[in-house]
Amino acid sequence: MSYETLDYQVKDGILTLTLNRPDRMNAFNAAMCRELIAAFDAADADDNVRVIIMTGAGKAFCAGADLEKGGDTFNRHKRQSEPEGDTLRDGGGTVSLRIYECTKPVIGAFNGAAVGVGATMTLPMDIRMASTKARFGFVFARRGITMEACSSWFLPRLVGPMQAAEWVYTGRVFDAEEALKGGLIRSIHEPEELLPAAYALAREIADNTSGMSTLLNRQLLWRMMAADHPMEAHKVDSRAIAFMGESADAQEGVQSFLEKRPPQFKLSPSKDRPAFYPWWDERPFK
Repeated sequence: MSYETLDYQVKDGILTLTLNRPDRMNAFNAAMCRELIAAFDAADADDNVRVIIMTGAGKAFCAGADLEKGGDTFNRHKRQSEPEGDTLRDGGGTVSLRIYECTKPVIGAFNGAAVGVGATMTLPMDIRMASTKARFGFVFARRGITMEACSSWFLPRLVGPMQAAEWVYTGRVFDAEEALKGGLIRSIHEPEELLPAAYALAREIADNTSGMSTLLNRQLLWRMMAADHPMEAHKVDSRAIAFMGESADAQEGVQSFLEKRPPQFKLSPSKDRPAFYPWWDERPFK
C-alpha cells in the first residue's frame, strides 16, 4: 500500500512508521487517520515486523489536528470527510483503539511537538521516548473542546489522575523534562540520539524474544489494567503459560539459554495463536 501522509519502512524486524506531512507539522487529518489504521493492520499481518517505532518527519512529531478549516475545524457538519448521521465517532479514538489492539510492541519517538491528538493517540503505545526538543500539550480546554482519542481512559492510568488533571485543566504546553517527571515518557535524548536509542531498544526486543510471547504479554498488560480483580489475570495467565509452556518456543528459549546462543523462535504471531485468543469480547461502538 502507498501512503500519502506516512512513510512505512521495514528493516530487520523493525517497522519505522513516520508521520510525513512536515509542511503541516505532521498535523492529523482524515487521510492520516485512515492510513494509520491501515498501517497497523499491515504490521499486525506481517510476521517480519517485530517492533514498531513511530516518529515524525521534520521538526514536529504531530502538531495536533489540522486547523486549516479555522473555527470550523472541529465541527463535524463542516467536514467533508465525515458522513452525516448519528454515529459520532472521534477519528483520533479510532487510531488509539487500533494501537491498543496492536499485537506488536509500539515505541513512540517524539522528535518534536506532540500536541492535542498528536499526544493523545500515542498513549496506547508501550514506550515513549523524547528528544530534548519535544513539547507536549493536552490543549483541548484552550481550544474550547474536550479530551479525545480515548485519552480520558489512558492518560490517568499512565500518569495518575492528579497529573492528568493538571495537564488537561491548564491545557498548557510543557517540555520533555516535565513529561519525564510526570511519567509520560521513559527517557530524553539529544535530537541526533533519539532514533538510535529507540532502535537499540527495539533491537533488544526483536532479537531476543518470542513473537508469540510478546503478543500475549502485550495483551495481558493492557487488558488486565481494566480487570476488577487479580483473579481475572490468574485465569488468563494460567491458559497462556500452559499454551506457551508446551510450545516449541519454550523449548527453544530454554535450550538456547543453556547452550548460550541466540534463540531462534518459530511460532508465528499471525498464524499460531492459542485457541483461547482473544479471551475478551469485542466492544461495539453504539
